[in-house]
Amino acid sequence: MHILIVAPEQIPVPQILGGSVEISILAIAKQLARLHRVTIISRAHSRYPRHSTIEGIHIYRVPTGSPMTYLSHVKKFIKGKSFDLVQVDNRPKFVGPLKRMLKGTPISLFLHSLTFVSPPFTSRLAAAKDLAQADIIIANSSSLKQQLSSRFPRVSGQIRKAWLGVDTNRFHPTSNAKQSKAFRVLFTGRVIPRKGVPVLLKAVKHAQASSRRPIHVVIAGGSSRAGYLNSMRALSHKLHVNTKFLGTVPHSRIHKIYRQADVFICPSQQHEAFGLVNVEAMSSGLPVIASNNGGIKEIVRNNKNGILIKSYHRPQAFGAAILRLINEKQTRKSMALQARKDCLERFSWKASAKRLSHIYSRLRK
Repeated sequence: MHILIVAPEQIPVPQILGGSVEISILAIAKQLARLHRVTIISRAHSRYPRHSTIEGIHIYRVPTGSPMTYLSHVKKFIKGKSFDLVQVDNRPKFVGPLKRMLKGTPISLFLHSLTFVSPPFTSRLAAAKDLAQADIIIANSSSLKQQLSSRFPRVSGQIRKAWLGVDTNRFHPTSNAKQSKAFRVLFTGRVIPRKGVPVLLKAVKHAQASSRRPIHVVIAGGSSRAGYLNSMRALSHKLHVNTKFLGTVPHSRIHKIYRQADVFICPSQQHEAFGLVNVEAMSSGLPVIASNNGGIKEIVRNNKNGILIKSYHRPQAFGAAILRLINEKQTRKSMALQARKDCLERFSWKASAKRLSHIYSRLRK
């Protein structure tokens, strides 16, 4: 089967710094390419040539701009070519125009969140029309599948689930861990309000009051809002929480940051469709303390490979969990071992691609 993957217009493939959608696209494509012929269309970038080949995958890059400007260049590239299936990632508005252009070619819409089927990006009516034109809709978690089915019941029968994964070879536990005097807490991701950094900082303040060990926080992630990032620095200073802000760390180096931590915290305050950072942390041998929302609870199993926080708006709840893992060394070790085991068994990119290949092969019959 010749599969064409149409990436969004914002971040190139391969991603330069971060971008979970683009990370997923290339990782899944590498696995699909073992079974199928795979082509990716991505946005142009000065760092990359217009065409390159990575592990048998042909990546063609076209000019970007607004979503519709980018789509016009995608259509120019596609004209006169044929594919057995087209996968559009996270851009429902692309489905209709490509469907009309590639008559008879199945179109899959791979959704990574609710963002592009919700205001302010679109109306519910417009989103429903876009979704209805896809032959199949892939949701990256059962939670996202349920949310989509509830909002758009007419397309519920077209929705399938395919979990995302992690490169378990690159994200692995450190073999020469040095015991640190401080307990090291890690957060990775965008520093934006919905990710819950204030909750994390206040939680550490709460835990530090009763901890026998000093607690150091590392925040690896940038922000499109300089003012908000500065306010987080000010908050950590005000709370007297020892915090190191690394800024945006390229994904090619982020695995080294995970290996320097004792625990990973994901204090998301809104629905997370999947939460790629959690499986990266788990694969690195870290127990995860995370908000009990969205697809996170499909990854983090409470008291098995981590701790789920029901009252995730309350810093005290996270603080108590941090304190527990500081005090219970054996619990921390057993959760870390289980986290790694779960990633090897359930959250590899090979498993993601196998699931997609099965869905697409049935669609072609």
